[in-house]
Amino acid sequence: CIKIENTWDIFQKNEVAIREDFELLTEDRFSQPIPKSVNVIAPENIFIEEGAKLEFVTLNASTGPIYIGKNAEIMEGSVIRGPFALCESGRVKLATKVYGATTVGPHSVIGGEVNNSVLFGYSNKGHDGFLGNAVLGEWCNMGADSNNSNLKNNYEEVKLWSYETENFAKTGLQFCGLMMGDHSKCGINTMFNTGTVVGVSTNIFGAGFPRNFVPSFSWGGASGFTTYLTKKAFETAKIVMARRNVEFSEEDAKILEHVFEETKKYRKE
Repeated sequence: CIKIENTWDIFQKNEVAIREDFELLTEDRFSQPIPKSVNVIAPENIFIEEGAKLEFVTLNASTGPIYIGKNAEIMEGSVIRGPFALCESGRVKLATKVYGATTVGPHSVIGGEVNNSVLFGYSNKGHDGFLGNAVLGEWCNMGADSNNSNLKNNYEEVKLWSYETENFAKTGLQFCGLMMGDHSKCGINTMFNTGTVVGVSTNIFGAGFPRNFVPSFSWGGASGFTTYLTKKAFETAKIVMARRNVEFSEEDAKILEHVFEETKKYRKE
């Protein structure tokens, strides 16, 4: 049993999870053939589902299994080391570098350099920039050339915001990057400090490092934040979800309204 007790457990325990899921998903099944143009190490640890597309990429599964989901795509020039899971209809863009253990959720997109990270469904980190020891929720978007730090300059233990204690908690980790909640976005060239927590439905942009805890429904950046009103946030969510033929439902609105009310105390009006 893999217990998720802290947000950072999601990436920290992802290798174990991928290995167990790989065994479960592939038991007594046959992979689609690996295309001849693919450079491959340890092909016995690679499983390709029906409809997946990959040509002229490098897959190294000697360090852990690689699972490529139904209708997923890995574009040319990408280099991937396992453990790695690309879920249904996920995409890896041109010349992406991926280090395990990384999971790309259904309909999510990655590009640039990604290391030991988990993206949930329908999230985009589609451009150059580094994402490491990080977790992105659903419907997130990272602007082009955005980066997160995953190691402090003094190499000390990373502390991370805890909603439970309403303070910064010791993680016991030297490497810990970005935790971003659902429906959050950042503009181009955004820089996240080591151990940054970004809430739900935030919009971050501008020069400099935003603080390492950004409350839900915040709009702004290093120069300060204002409240991102639900009306505006919902308008954006509807547009974003419609692009993927998903409806922004009344239930979605109620959940986000609840989050907005619960997190009021963290926002400086």
